[in-house]
Amino acid sequence: MSYNGEWKDGKRHGKGTYTYSYGVYVGEWKNGNIHGNGTYTWVNGNVYVGEFKDDKLDGNGKMTYAIGNVYVGQWENHKRNGKGTCRYPNGDVYVGEWKDDLRHGKGTYTYADGTEYDGDYKDNEKHGKGTYTCNSGSNKDNIYYGDFKDGHQYGNGTYTWANGNVYVGQWKDNSAYGKGTLSYPSGGVY
Repeated sequence: MSYNGEWKDGKRHGKGTYTYSYGVYVGEWKNGNIHGNGTYTWVNGNVYVGEFKDDKLDGNGKMTYAIGNVYVGQWENHKRNGKGTCRYPNGDVYVGEWKDDLRHGKGTYTYADGTEYDGDYKDNEKHGKGTYTCNSGSNKDNIYYGDFKDGHQYGNGTYTWANGNVYVGQWKDNSAYGKGTLSYPSGGVY
């Protein structure tokens, strides 16, 4: 480990570069701590450019992960917290709220094929109210709006098919379940 940079009262303070066994930090220091703007490059290939506070990722920043994910947004206490955007190497994109490194709160997840979920998240899962719009395969242009629980359509919801059929009712584990009404564009109701 080595440090090359400014000092104040025997502590790293100002601008400097510190080489660790697990990476390199180049940026600002305050009273011996990584604090302010800087760049941290880990030996595994992850690179963070942004704000730090008391040796932790804290504030706004961009993390480029070695596996291909790129997150731009807010950090707190070394974790994604607040609003941010994550782009995945397969083309998926999530824009929304984060808590303790998990999708949590309001957000929109757009899959590479254009399918989209816009709604509530809890602990990285669709949970609460949301709209799921399918953009591929035999379900193209079908839309579900309603309740989600642990990543599944669960509770009350409305499913609209591209052909105009509409089901309004109860759902469990992504399937119509319990009471509901199926309406057809011709006027038939079941």
